Amino acid sequence: MTGLLEQAIAQLKTLPADEQDAIASRLLAEMEDERTWKAQFEATTNDQWDRMAEMVRQEIAAGDITPLAEVFPFQPEL
Repeated sequence: MTGLLEQAIAQLKTLPADEQDAIASRLLAEMEDERTWKAQFEATTNDQWDRMAEMVRQEIAAGDITPLAEVFPFQPEL
């Protein structure tokens, strides 16, 4: 176990049981989500990647995209 994880667990132990359970539930759900994404990613074939890339190229050519700057506008740190 890493030092950072040990530190987090030590802090969690100081919380009331209901808060510990809420955080544990979120952590377990996040871990399951990561396992699912990893399995899906690893199961994706080269043909599927090629088809997705072609779909993106078609969307770009058709202008059916939103620039990232509009979705995530740059905000310099103050």
